Amino acid sequence: MRKKKRILICASVLLLLAAAFGFIPLFDGDVRAENTFGREETGLLTVNDDGAKPYVTAVRSVLIEADSGQILFGNREKERAGMASTTKIMTALVAINSMPLDTVFTIPKEATGIEGSSIYLVEGEQLTIEELLYGLMLRSGNDCAVALAIACSGSVEKFVQKMNQTAAEMGITDTHFVNPHGLYDENHYTTAYSLARITAEALKNDTFRKIVSTKKAYIPYNNVPRGRVLTNQNRLLHSYEGCIGVKTGFTDETGRCLVSAAERNGVRLIAVTLNDPNDWNSHRAMLDYGFHQLERVVLAEKGALKVSVPVTGGRAAFVKAENDSEASAVLRKGFAYTSRLVIPRFLYAPVKKGDIVGYAEFYDGGGKLFYRLPLKATEDVEYKKLTLFEKIFGAK
Repeated sequence: MRKKKRILICASVLLLLAAAFGFIPLFDGDVRAENTFGREETGLLTVNDDGAKPYVTAVRSVLIEADSGQILFGNREKERAGMASTTKIMTALVAINSMPLDTVFTIPKEATGIEGSSIYLVEGEQLTIEELLYGLMLRSGNDCAVALAIACSGSVEKFVQKMNQTAAEMGITDTHFVNPHGLYDENHYTTAYSLARITAEALKNDTFRKIVSTKKAYIPYNNVPRGRVLTNQNRLLHSYEGCIGVKTGFTDETGRCLVSAAERNGVRLIAVTLNDPNDWNSHRAMLDYGFHQLERVVLAEKGALKVSVPVTGGRAAFVKAENDSEASAVLRKGFAYTSRLVIPRFLYAPVKKGDIVGYAEFYDGGGKLFYRLPLKATEDVEYKKLTLFEKIFGAK
């Protein structure tokens, strides 16, 4: 019995020594669970389908809230169809991300005399990538699409591969591009919803947004400055409050196609119609419907949420944390929500300034999380080196 007792005592001492020198982390499992907060959420729209539906004459249509991608209204919005010149939204996005805007490109013969809408490029004239983009998006120049493809990738075929790759990287699987301009091909298709998603991504780019919201621009013609006057074909830019673009399109096979975007008071909406003889009115109706329902709400001003979290093994007993950015979300008007703070019981030192140490979570009336706001340390808490005695018996 005495021998067994001595063995147990020795084993206990060894375990304490091992823990003291860092070989065995005490309570490691519990602390890891406490310090796991999960993925960061962005603002997600929560909307009830109330109110009268907009009157839309399109064969396929969709209205989305741009930040979340949530569908507010749709009709056959995930059905594949041709997209005509709305193709050029992806063309412009890929070109902007491929080359500096001030790159000067000499127009090759292959980019002249292209079927359909054109700015009548002249072989040998020189234009910048930015000037070609204005010709692409304001006048829907099919020749500009070909010129940009060759300038950015060396050939139309390689550029189209980039377009399809970009769509795949967005997680879009029901869209396929055959050319950069949108002339009809049965293997060239998208859906209203995917086209809206592509547009939402493109509008995050300042250059793209600037170009598609421009009403009139001047670029050279055959190296004569301001020789071409480009007028945006999007009527809504001139007639709908808050409109910021985006692109018209038409072929005999696809009918009239239109992608529009508008922004009011921090709410950005994107509407798409594929094959709609009355597209301008359809878009006004859809956009009005969305703005009637939604508003952007500030959930927390920058620095408004402050917490102190206990720190184990640090030179300070607590670390202070707060939200270092404003939190806002697009919500249904009159939407009720609740919030709670999620912080650990304690943290292990060291803690660095800027580390995420907790979250503020916001829930809708049904208890569904729609926004998670990180709370970040506002200071460093360094590790406090303990003596062997303090490690074994605890620091005071």
